[in-house]
Amino acid sequence: MNFLDGALKIKNEIIALRRDFHQHPELGFEEFRTSKIIADWLNSLGLQVKTGIAKTGVIGVLQGMTESPVVLLRVDMDALPIEEQNNVDYASEVSGKMHACGHDGHVAIGLGVVKLLAAHRDRLPGTVKFVFQPAEEGDGGARQMVAEGVLDNPRPDYVMGVHIWNEKPLGEYALTPGPLMAGGEIFSVRIKGKGGHGAAPHKSVDPVATVAQIITALQTITSRNINPLESAVVSVCTVNTGSAFNIIPHEAIFTGTIRTFKPSVFATVRDRFTDIVHNIASAMNCDAEISIERVTYPVINDPEITAIMSEVVHQIDRDAIIDSAHQTMGSEDFSYMMQEIPGCFLLVGSANPQKSLDYGHHHPKFDFDETCLPFAVAILAQGVVELLERNPLPD
Repeated sequence: MNFLDGALKIKNEIIALRRDFHQHPELGFEEFRTSKIIADWLNSLGLQVKTGIAKTGVIGVLQGMTESPVVLLRVDMDALPIEEQNNVDYASEVSGKMHACGHDGHVAIGLGVVKLLAAHRDRLPGTVKFVFQPAEEGDGGARQMVAEGVLDNPRPDYVMGVHIWNEKPLGEYALTPGPLMAGGEIFSVRIKGKGGHGAAPHKSVDPVATVAQIITALQTITSRNINPLESAVVSVCTVNTGSAFNIIPHEAIFTGTIRTFKPSVFATVRDRFTDIVHNIASAMNCDAEISIERVTYPVINDPEITAIMSEVVHQIDRDAIIDSAHQTMGSEDFSYMMQEIPGCFLLVGSANPQKSLDYGHHHPKFDFDETCLPFAVAILAQGVVELLERNPLPD
């Protein structure tokens, strides 16, 4: 089976779906309209449908000629709290909310794959489990779905995911065996001092000055404690303190993110982070409270599955350029599913500078070339079939 012809036949339908989702963005765990459209689509094609997983998540099971093996295909569906700046007829109709990361396209791709594979269910040598996930954007949607049993009944043998990727132009793909995306942690630090009058700083213990020194020192972790051949990011992104120009506050809070690929590197970052915060706070006569919470694990592609998917990409897109060494410090909570099940996460190039469709993810002018959609549909459909037929990692 080669699915490109079928995907091109439903190209306009896929684009119409994507634009409808784009016009009606919904934030994490609020995807009620989106999930209803998905559930209705799956039911109309005869899948076994379950809703309400992680509040708004949807699961659809398509059984072929046999129950096993099982391939799980996951797509995310949440938008971001961003005011759109694009002047297009499908721009967001919801103030302060926008699909600025491509998840609208992901849902349309997933529904396209469902339609193609449902038409060939009598030839599928196994089962396909479609998972439409809420709240990927840092709200723990995948973690909650896993906790609520998304990897059970039936349990998948393989997992697959996709992301439209504006860091690469149309026609290019990232298929990296091994680490592809970094694991991410959120940190929050509260520095407690002693408030007072801005004109009498000697009578206070200034948490603002303490935070300033801590933030500067934290930047030495990646430059002086991590091997230059390894990768790590420590970014302070918010600082909150004070209420007036002449009041030294009693506390200051800063938050940010840590990104790493390897557990050993994260352990070094965490230990140095903790030491720097506590030691500088102590030297400045302040107290420190630290919280570091994991948001995602690294996305690590199984080499054998990735090799199969690379073959599939070339089957579908004969002019494809595949980057097999691409890595990004961006994170993906699909990693919670990949922690337990071997799989592959594919990045599909979607930028087109000639059409000014090359703004980065999470930008208020983010948009992508929709030409990539049918290719993504065909690649995923073909990839599912190849995994079912080859069953490369049987027990």
